[in-house]
Amino acid sequence: MTAASLPPGARVYFPRGSALEVLRCKVDEFMLDGPAGTGKSRVCLEKLNALAEKYAGCRLAIVRKFRAALTETALVTFEQHVKPRCNLTNQQRNVRQSYRYANASEIIVAGIDNPVKLMSAEFDAIYVQEATELSVNDWEFLSTRLRNGVIPYQQLFGDCNPGPPSHWLNKRMEAGLTLRVLSRHEDNPRLFDSKGTLTPFGESYIARLDKLTGPRKLRLRYGKWAASEGMVYASFDAARHVIPRFPIPAAWRRFIAIDFGYTNPFVCQWWAIDPDGRMYLYRELYRTQRTVQMHAQQIRALTGSEVIEAYVTDHDAEDRATLEAALGIRTRPADKAVSVGIQAVEERLKPAGDSKPRLFIFADALVERDPLLIDEETGLSSLPTCTLEEIDGYVWAKGAGGETLKENPVKLNDHGMDDLRYATRYADGFGKRPERRQDSSTVSTY
Repeated sequence: MTAASLPPGARVYFPRGSALEVLRCKVDEFMLDGPAGTGKSRVCLEKLNALAEKYAGCRLAIVRKFRAALTETALVTFEQHVKPRCNLTNQQRNVRQSYRYANASEIIVAGIDNPVKLMSAEFDAIYVQEATELSVNDWEFLSTRLRNGVIPYQQLFGDCNPGPPSHWLNKRMEAGLTLRVLSRHEDNPRLFDSKGTLTPFGESYIARLDKLTGPRKLRLRYGKWAASEGMVYASFDAARHVIPRFPIPAAWRRFIAIDFGYTNPFVCQWWAIDPDGRMYLYRELYRTQRTVQMHAQQIRALTGSEVIEAYVTDHDAEDRATLEAALGIRTRPADKAVSVGIQAVEERLKPAGDSKPRLFIFADALVERDPLLIDEETGLSSLPTCTLEEIDGYVWAKGAGGETLKENPVKLNDHGMDDLRYATRYADGFGKRPERRQDSSTVSTY
């Protein structure tokens, strides 16, 4: 493709370092492994686009564990930065099935959570975003779909930020079954110029990564497969606790927990409780720079006709009063005790007598990602953008000698964690008693 034939608004892409290696790589399996913000997804999508342009009639796929997660991640990068030469107006991103090229090549968009489009299909290459989300069975299943034969080599590849050293993907790369291609921040021209000097944006972005703590910093800043040493919720396992959405029966109890914020995130969690007492986080708002009035409008619209038995909130009197007036409800002050709240959450994360935990999070619970927390070009954030993303970096403070102090967690990026404690204590039957008016008559908090 010449400069004259570029789509309107397209940007010339100059790969370097690991990005150049990715574009040249023809092995059966490879993984682009590295910290946040190195441009991993961009080059993988550039590779797919180049294959689609070069090999007429080929079939490719963009895959993630949950299809919904692609809408505001890979598909945004693909459409706004890679800019494929195909019709982008025929479908909205959230329902897009594929990208069709003039030469009959096609890139399918799919999630492992709904594998119908993958089960009987044949592909030449499959790109997996955030491959650590998959199980080894998911990965091996995808490898069996590579049998289309239009491209001279058939390839399964992906990108990932590091996780714990014991993760199956790290073990697979260590065993040589999947080639590890290491990605560095210096490979991203938005962060470093051609001389290896940080750009103004690079200085800002790396500074944000430097503020991370615990295993999250080791993984997202330095690209290390680091164990979650000092992780508060040691029993948390995404494979067990993060589940696909299912229709919640109308008879199940529902309540809302809120942690107020403006500069820091305002977190609103919708919870359902099944007949066995298990909790399900099925919807979440996690936004900055919005007033309580603005949040109230969205809460009302999202809740619709759902019957909410309680609104459990932190104790900010002004914000509570504003929310109550806007929604026409009474709030219930949360039990904010940190230690007992943490113990309650950890207890629910552990398997019960039936081998199942008593707390789950829907994978697509987050209603929308806060654009103010995300870099527009990379599509990444150095800060958590939802409760789920806070868990791994929620660690115990350390003493002067480096010892873990299991008394108080580090007070940083923990707004969803606060709300999680409020919700759990309420679900367990604890919390503040209903408030009383001056005439001593009880005011319903429901």
